[in-house]
Amino acid sequence: ANILGLDPAAPNRVTFDEITKKGVKEGMAHPRAINIDLFNAQQARRELDRLVGYKLSPFLWRKVRRGLSAGRVQSVAVRLIRDRELEIENFKPDEYWNIDAALYPQSNSKNGFTARLAATADGKKLTVTNKEQADTIVAALDGKSYTISKLEKGKRRRQPAPPFITSTLQQDASRAFGFSATRTMRAAQTLYEGMDIAGHGTMGLITYMRTDSLRIAAEASAAAKQFIAGHWGDNYVCNTQRKWKSRSATAAQDAHEAIRPSYMDKTVIDAAPAEKRLYDLIWKRTIASQMAAAQTERTVVDIEISNAEERFVATGETVLFDGFLKLYSESTEDEAQEGEEALLPPLKQGDRPEAKSVTALQRFTQSPPRYSEASLVKRLEELGIGRPSTYAPTISTIITRGYVVKENREGGKRGYVQLKLEKGEIVRKELSEHVGKEKNKLSPTDIGMLVTDYLDQQFTDVMDYNFTAMVEKEFDEIAEGDKSWVDMIRKFYEKFHSTVDRALESHPVRSS
Repeated sequence: ANILGLDPAAPNRVTFDEITKKGVKEGMAHPRAINIDLFNAQQARRELDRLVGYKLSPFLWRKVRRGLSAGRVQSVAVRLIRDRELEIENFKPDEYWNIDAALYPQSNSKNGFTARLAATADGKKLTVTNKEQADTIVAALDGKSYTISKLEKGKRRRQPAPPFITSTLQQDASRAFGFSATRTMRAAQTLYEGMDIAGHGTMGLITYMRTDSLRIAAEASAAAKQFIAGHWGDNYVCNTQRKWKSRSATAAQDAHEAIRPSYMDKTVIDAAPAEKRLYDLIWKRTIASQMAAAQTERTVVDIEISNAEERFVATGETVLFDGFLKLYSESTEDEAQEGEEALLPPLKQGDRPEAKSVTALQRFTQSPPRYSEASLVKRLEELGIGRPSTYAPTISTIITRGYVVKENREGGKRGYVQLKLEKGEIVRKELSEHVGKEKNKLSPTDIGMLVTDYLDQQFTDVMDYNFTAMVEKEFDEIAEGDKSWVDMIRKFYEKFHSTVDRALESHPVRSS
C-alpha cells in the first residue's frame, strides 16, 4: 500500500476464502480497508522471532559450534522431543497380568465371549502384579461356576469430528498416509490454487488451508446435506446446524472457514496420488461432519465366581445405526489404540456360562511413544505454541538442521509368560513378542540434545512452554487491538537482552 501510494483507510483489500468463480466474485464485491491491528500482530511476530533467532544463533556459534541455529518455536519443538526421549530413557516398566476367561453360554456352545478379571467381589479394582499371584488365582478358578450377576445396557450417540483445520489435516494425513506435514501442505496448496478438471477447466478444489476455524459456510453445509440425502437418505442427514468451538476465537484465527471442498458433489479428481488422496480425505471429513450421529449400544456384564473373592467383567458394543461411520471415522495414533470392543452373544442376568479355559498373560507397562509428526503437531497445538502456518516449516527446519531425525525402529523382543487353565490342568508357556517397533518417529540427535540442554540452562524463559504460549496470546491481543506491539517487543527485549549478555559470560560447551 505504501509503495503504491494507497490510502490504508480506503477499501482496497480483497480476500478470497476459495479460488472459485463464486469465491472470487464475492471477494471482489466486498473489499475492505487494511486491518492495521492484524498488520501490527504480524510485525510483532516477525520482530520477536528475529530478535530470538538473530541473538541465539550467533550465541550458539560462539558457545557450541558454528552453523547452529535457534528459534522461538523451533527450539521449543526440539525441547518437546528431547523431553519425551528423557521420559523413555528413565521409564521403568511395571509388571502386570491379564487374566481372561473364555466363556460360552449354555445355550450356544459355539458362540463364546471373553471376560477379564477386573475386581474383587465387593467391587474394588483388582490388579495382578506378579506370577505368584497369577498362579494362585488361576489355580483357585479350577472347577468354579460362573453366574451373570448384572447386565447393563446403555445407548450412546457418537458425533462426527469437525471439519479439518490445518493441524488436524496434518495429523490425519500423517496417520492415514504417512505424509509429512510439509508434504500435506504442499498437496493442499495445489488443491487450493486449482487443478485442471476435464470439462471444467482450472478449478480451486478446497478452501484456504491455513486456518484454525471450524466454521463452514451455510451454503456449503446445505450443499453437503443435499448430497447426503441424495446418496444415503434423509435419515443420514444431521437435522441441526452443528457448531464446534475453535481453539482460538480471535479474528486473526477465524478469518477463513475450516478446510472443506469447494464443491460438495465433486468426489473424484484426476490428480497426482498425494493430491487425490488428500482431497478424498478432506471431502469425506467435511461430508461426515454434516451427517447424522452414529448410535451404538454398549453392554457391560458382571460375572460372579462361586466361592471366590474375584469377579470377571465383559464389555461389548453394537452399532445400531452407522450414521456418519458409513463414510468416515477419524484415525488415531496406533500406539493409543485398544481395539474395538467385541460383540457379545445374547446374554441375560442369571445365565451360567461355562468356562472352557482361563488364561493369565504376563504384560509390562509401555513407555510413552516417541512423537510422530502428527502427535507433535497435536502437542504444539495443545500447548498453544505456533500457528497453522508454522507447524510444517518448524518440523522441516529441526530435521534439516540435524537436531531431530525421523526414523523407523524395529526394537527387540521381550519375553513373557502365559499360564493357561484348561480341563483342570495349568499349562505354562514361555512366549516372546516384538516391542518398541516405531514407524516415522522423531528422535533427538546428540547435537539436538546438547543444544537444547544448553539453551534450557541459559534461556529458561524462551524455552519455557508457558512463555511461548503466552507470546502467542499476546499476538492475538495485538490483532484484536487490545495491546501495543511496540510495547510488547520493548518489554520482551529489555529482559531478553540482559539474559543474552549474562549468558555470553558463561563458559562455552564443547561438542565433537
